[in-house]
Amino acid sequence: MGFNIVLIEPEIPNNTGNIGRLTLASGSTLHLVKPFGFEITDARLKRAGLDYWQHINIVEYENVDAFFAQHADKQFAFFSSHGTKNLWDIPFEQNMFLVFGKESVGLSKEITDAHPNDQYKIPLYSDKIRSLNLGNAVGIVTYEGLRQLNSKDR
Repeated sequence: MGFNIVLIEPEIPNNTGNIGRLTLASGSTLHLVKPFGFEITDARLKRAGLDYWQHINIVEYENVDAFFAQHADKQFAFFSSHGTKNLWDIPFEQNMFLVFGKESVGLSKEITDAHPNDQYKIPLYSDKIRSLNLGNAVGIVTYEGLRQLNSKDR
């Protein structure tokens, strides 16, 4: 059981390391789309991923086009603070692709324009913040998806 967690052009190694650990814990695969804002050998990435990094199922892509060319026929959910539907409206399925943008600006306009019906947000109950930390967002979405899939299996 698990998902395909996709990070488009991640910028912060600690976030990527923590998300890597989360993918391992949830039985998911981590997809990393270049360019990265760090080297994949960065000590901060490895430290955040602890000694689990070697066990994480990671797939790297040279760019966004290469990623979408390989997975065009898959089911996606894209996450943006501008999404119009909430995360609990997602029709979660095993192995679906959960796509997150870079920390500084989120998903590109090209991606959001190409997938207008598959954009979701995590509701925020304060107007004092514009978004959550990427690692927190991935954790919330992943475990909500697992909760829903486990509910279906009962």
